[in-house]
Amino acid sequence: MIPSPFRFHGHNSVRYVYAHGKAIRTPQATMKWVANDRRQEPRISVVVSKKVLKSAVGRNRIRRRIYEYVHTRLPYLNGVYDIVIIVTSAELRLMPASELQELIEQLFVKANLYK
Repeated sequence: MIPSPFRFHGHNSVRYVYAHGKAIRTPQATMKWVANDRRQEPRISVVVSKKVLKSAVGRNRIRRRIYEYVHTRLPYLNGVYDIVIIVTSAELRLMPASELQELIEQLFVKANLYK
């Protein structure tokens, strides 16, 4: 699990990112982000809808796998951002770890969020 300072608390912050954030899309996931100058730590959220995967166990597995990788990459961000990763394909549940890491890395590089 990602530490508390890096999490969103409440739905309104996530809604703000949905409404005002920039987006990068791949067939398996979408990443929305917005710069947040009022915070000192970036925040991250992973959203997996019931429409994507009915099983709560499967949705939580996808979330944990993405959080595990993203947590190691947070120190390399070039600023403080609110980031929401929206999973649009259930194949991330069974995707090999190397491919999943490559997909997430690709999202961050396309978004130009690294130093």
